[in-house]
Amino acid sequence: MEKICWKGHAAMFGANAMWGLMSPISKFIMLGGAVTPLVVTDLRIGGAMVLFWIASFFQKPEHVSHKDLASLFVAALLGIVFNQGCFIFGVSLSSPGDASIITTSMPLWAMVLAALILKEPITGKKVLGIAAGASGALLLILGNGQNGQGTSATTAGGTMIWGDLLVLLAQFCYALYIVLYKDFVNKYSLVTIMKWMFTYSFICILPFSANSLMRTDWSSLHLPELGDLSFIVVGATFISYMLIVVGQKNLRPTMAGMYNYIQPLVACIIAVCWGMDSFNFIKGMAVIFIFGGGSLVFFGGVYLVTSSRSRKELESYKTNGSEKI
Repeated sequence: MEKICWKGHAAMFGANAMWGLMSPISKFIMLGGAVTPLVVTDLRIGGAMVLFWIASFFQKPEHVSHKDLASLFVAALLGIVFNQGCFIFGVSLSSPGDASIITTSMPLWAMVLAALILKEPITGKKVLGIAAGASGALLLILGNGQNGQGTSATTAGGTMIWGDLLVLLAQFCYALYIVLYKDFVNKYSLVTIMKWMFTYSFICILPFSANSLMRTDWSSLHLPELGDLSFIVVGATFISYMLIVVGQKNLRPTMAGMYNYIQPLVACIIAVCWGMDSFNFIKGMAVIFIFGGGSLVFFGGVYLVTSSRSRKELESYKTNGSEKI
């Protein structure tokens, strides 16, 4: 009987719970109007960059070649700039519950891209999982477009559609990143990779956010808002990345990936409790479709371990897994 690694389970639960909590917290901060989505994104990237550089001083220095630095620049665009930028803007236009539910589509995107780029096999269960997951995302997007009545409601519904699409694009960019850089991330330590990715990301986003940063009335931010921003930077970015690595080292990818579904559960519960969102039948069906689709995708690939090639790939994933959030 396989021994349960509680450290790995606790790490994956903690990371995904913090990501789920980040959605309603981001929405709460931006509702005040003092901080824009661009400022939140800039603070998250800049803060994480500083923390990862500080962490790098406590490990053995690693030399990164110029070629790999160029590769890390592209990785930063896909994995951070487009991913986090689209997500924060999407949350500001959509609801936090919908945003976190759509984030569960990331494993589905990763499977499709892996099949197209890495030529990994797609089984019938995986295809069914993609269809179910896509149906869940479409239910959310189309359901928001039909919310309310009248001109103002139609406008709000249309805005939420764009928000949902931006969150969906964020998941696609991150999935493309983990597929393209599946082997690359094994060349250096997590801290080394992340410090350069966050540095490049900060450089890319600063020209677009510098004006917003200077116009922000920081004095209008009270202690609760400052605490929320600190959580987003330290908890939902820096610590979460560390916890994910612990989970990847101690859990099989199938089990580690399933913890992605903690995010919508946490986000919906918090958002409803805070009065920021409502839960209806359509959203319930969307959750069922996405959860079911994800389960089919993950558990549908377990049987591959029976082949020698798949066993070798599984061992590689165990050692060098690079799946997020």
